[in-house]
Amino acid sequence: MGADRFYAYGAAAGLVGDLVLGDPRRGHPVAAFGRAAAAVERALWHDHRGWGALHTAVCAGGAVALGAVAERAVRRSTVASVALTAAATWAVVGGTSLAREARTVGRALEAGDVEAARARLPHLCGRDPQALDADGIARAVVESVAENTSDAVVGALVWGAVGGVPGLLGFRAVNTLDAMVGHRSARFRRYGWASARLDDLAGWPGARLTAVLAAAAGPDPRGAVRAWRADAHRHPSPNAGPVEASFAGALGVRLGGTLSYGGRVEHRPVLGGDTGRAVRVTDIDRAVRLSRRVGLLALGVTVAARRLVKGRGK
Repeated sequence: MGADRFYAYGAAAGLVGDLVLGDPRRGHPVAAFGRAAAAVERALWHDHRGWGALHTAVCAGGAVALGAVAERAVRRSTVASVALTAAATWAVVGGTSLAREARTVGRALEAGDVEAARARLPHLCGRDPQALDADGIARAVVESVAENTSDAVVGALVWGAVGGVPGLLGFRAVNTLDAMVGHRSARFRRYGWASARLDDLAGWPGARLTAVLAAAAGPDPRGAVRAWRADAHRHPSPNAGPVEASFAGALGVRLGGTLSYGGRVEHRPVLGGDTGRAVRVTDIDRAVRLSRRVGLLALGVTVAARRLVKGRGK
């Protein structure tokens, strides 16, 4: 059995594991990586890009090296190779947790409990929930589902197809580092620069694939393509723009607009504004279903692409 089949069976098993089991309540490998990265930050932090780049190299490089060593250790065993790929895929993919959190907020909004929805929203995104009404919370959830479909599912599958287990672990490490130090706070404006830029680069292919698949799998493919072409480039994030615009067009809603992060107000462009309507609570479940379809399609596309490339290389 070739390496491409190891990945195909392992990635499929890992994605099924995420669908069935979700994330563990305790002892998640990504949380363990986060604690290790925080320890490295405490040891290295200086208000300087060079020290931040070293932090990124140590943490992301360590994750890739760990994956390479593990993959090499099991390369002679078919069962162990598939199991390792499955475990790595399950550890880095977070589609089920994303859907669970989004629907939890949605149920609170449906029940009219805006305070409960506000309390739960930080599990999904960094918005200031106190600045949002029910419609604003619903829009934030749909935007988070769209962006995290790329970050928590498709991007990982893309890099797994490219680099196997090291690719899976490396992508999740880079994405986690960006969440930890890549934001523009006073402490991390310089130190987190390398992590933020590396996350932009690593997320680029997955974001475009997510946008394509959202258009293909959504209820309005033409609307998704139209919104992507018209609005994505106006978003401040090079990767969130295509994904959120494609989701907005596919679902027929308007995303973007005025946001608040930790008391800092941002006026972002409206995505899907030409034909979309305001987000409703019911759109949360529609976004989750679209995210699920995109994730399954991404598995098929990335596995097929890996097998095609490996086949031509023989």
